[in-house]
Amino acid sequence: MTDSPLKLVLVERDPIFRLGLRTWLTQFDDLEIRAEADSVATALATIAQQMEQPIAPPDTPLSADAAAIAQPLDLVITDFDLGESRATPPPGIQLCQQLQRQFPDLPVLLLSTVDVPERVAIARAAGAQGYCLKGIGERELVGVIRQVAAGETVWPEQRDGAAIRPLDLPSSPPTALTWLDQVRLTWRQSGLQEIDAALATIRQQLDCLANSPATRWDRWILQGRQRELRLARSLVDWLLPPVLLPPDASRESSSSQSLARTGPPTGAAAPPSTSPPMSPAWLALATSETGVTPADLRLVQTALFDAMFRKLQTNLQNLTNIPLEIDILRVEKRRELLSMILRKLEALLDELRFSQVQPEQLLAKRSLILRDLWTLTINDFFGRYYSLTIAGQETPVVSVLLAEVESVEAAILDKIPGVSDALAHLLFRVPITVDNMTYAVGTPDAMSRMETLLENCMIAIANAVIYPLLNHFADVEEIKQGFYDRRLLSSREIERFRNNLTWHYRMEAWIGEPTAIFESSYRLFVLSERGIKRISIYAPRRDELEQLTGLRLAVTLVLETRDAVSPQLRSLLAFLGSGVVYLLTQVIGRGLGLIGRGILQGIGSSLQDTKLGRNAERQR
Repeated sequence: MTDSPLKLVLVERDPIFRLGLRTWLTQFDDLEIRAEADSVATALATIAQQMEQPIAPPDTPLSADAAAIAQPLDLVITDFDLGESRATPPPGIQLCQQLQRQFPDLPVLLLSTVDVPERVAIARAAGAQGYCLKGIGERELVGVIRQVAAGETVWPEQRDGAAIRPLDLPSSPPTALTWLDQVRLTWRQSGLQEIDAALATIRQQLDCLANSPATRWDRWILQGRQRELRLARSLVDWLLPPVLLPPDASRESSSSQSLARTGPPTGAAAPPSTSPPMSPAWLALATSETGVTPADLRLVQTALFDAMFRKLQTNLQNLTNIPLEIDILRVEKRRELLSMILRKLEALLDELRFSQVQPEQLLAKRSLILRDLWTLTINDFFGRYYSLTIAGQETPVVSVLLAEVESVEAAILDKIPGVSDALAHLLFRVPITVDNMTYAVGTPDAMSRMETLLENCMIAIANAVIYPLLNHFADVEEIKQGFYDRRLLSSREIERFRNNLTWHYRMEAWIGEPTAIFESSYRLFVLSERGIKRISIYAPRRDELEQLTGLRLAVTLVLETRDAVSPQLRSLLAFLGSGVVYLLTQVIGRGLGLIGRGILQGIGSSLQDTKLGRNAERQR
C-alpha cells in the first residue's frame, strides 16, 4: 500500500459546484486535485497533457510504490450533462467514450442529478466505472471516489427488482474537434477568465469606495471600466461562441438518445423513477431550455449561505455612523441571533421550494413570509415560555414582543428591499437585475447581488427582533445581564442609545428615505471581514417618487434645486474667486510691493547719505 495521494481531474461546468467539491476534497491527504476543466475539449487536452508525462523509461521495472507515485492520473470525475442537457449524446458520455479509446486504464466517475436506469445503462456502455448522485453525502462521495480510483465499480442500487437494461451506444465515437476549434476554445476560455477576474477586482474596489471619502470621479472611472469589461465579455461570446458538436455525431448517436428518452420497448415494465417528486413549477424548471435544475439551484443556495455563514464568524462591529438595534447586544449574542436567522431563512426557502407557491404569488406573500421569519426567530431566540418578573407580576416576554407586529412591520419589515426578487431568483431561477442588466442564476454578478440582498434582510430581521424588546424591557436588569454589551448596562447609556435610534428613524423617514428614492437607490447593510458596513445599490423607484408628499416631497425639491443651481453657483463662485485672487495679487500685492520697495529705497538712500556725510567730516 502506497502513501501517494490519488490524483484526480474534475470536469464540471458549474464553477460553484466545482469550487465546493475541490474545497471539500483538498482536506483529505490521500486525494489530490491535479487539474480542472469545464468542457469536453478542455478536459481532453488537460488529461492528454497529464498522461503524456513520462512515467519511466521503457523496459525499466518499477516497484509497486514507485509505479503508483509515477502514475500521472488515477481518476476523472465528470458531470453527466456538463450543463448541456439537450446535447446528443451528453457531454459526459462523449468524454467517457474518448477516454475509453485513448486511455482505457483511466477510470471515470460520472456525477448526475438523477439515477434513472437509462442513464446508468448509458454510463456503463460508455465505459464509466462509477455513477452516483450529486446530492450524495460528502463522506459517502469520498468513499466512492476511493473505490473507483482503486479499480472497483460503483453503481446505484437497483430498486424494486428492476434490472438495468443494457443499451447499445454507437460504436463510432463522435467527430473530434479540429485544431482550429481547439484553439478557439482556448482563446475563449482564457479571455473570459481574464475578464471575470478584472470584473471581480473592480467590484471589490467599488465596495471599498462605498463608505470612503473618495471623489465621485473615482467611482465614475471604475463604473466606466466595469461597463467596458462587460461589453468586452459580450464581444467574446459573440466572436468566439461555444463550439458545438458536428451534426454527424448527433446522427450517429440518435439511436441511443431515443432509447434514453423513450425508455423500455412497448410491453415491458417501466422502471420506477428514483428521482424525488417535484411540483409542476419545478418540473417545468428542470426541463427548461436554460438547463438549470432544482439540484443546481440548491447548490447555488448552499454556496450563498455558506459564504454568509463564514462572514458571521468574523467581526460584527457596526462600521457605520448609523445606530442599529443589534448594537446593544454582546458580540456572541449578536452572532447567535444572525446565525439563527440565517438558518431559518434557509429552512424557509426549502419549505417554499416544495410547496405549491407560484412565482406570481411571491409578491403577495412577501409580508407573510417576513412576519413568519420574525415570529419564529423571536420564539427561538428568547424561548417561547420565557417570562420576567416585573413589579411582582410574571410577564411573558414573547407574547409582549409579538404584540408589536404592526409597528415592527411599519418601521422595518415592510421596508426591506429585494425580498421578492431574491426569492424568485432562488426558487424559480428568475434572472436578477443588477444596474439595468439581467444575470442568470449562478453568475458572479447574480451571486454578489444575492449576498447583498440576503445579508441586508438578515440584519433587518435581527433589528426587528430587538426593536420591541427596547420598547418594553430595555431597562430590565435580567435582560441587561443576559443580552446587553457591558458598555451599555447603565440606564443613562440605554436611554441615550434609544434616543439615538429614535432620532435616526425620524431623520431616515424625513430625509434619508426621500433622498434614496430621489437618487433611485437603496441603502443596504451588508457583512464584511471588518464588520457591518452600508452600501448603495441602484434600483428604479419612480412610482415611490410620485407618491411622496409633504416634507418628504420638499426634501426632493430641495435636492433638485441644489442640483440645478449648483453648477451655476459654482461657476459664479469660481469667477468671484478668480477676481479676488487677481485683486489680492495684481493690485493690492503689487501696490504693497511698490510701497515696500519705496521704503527700502528711502532707507538705503538715507544710509548712503549718512555714510557720505561721515566720510566728508573725516576728510576735514
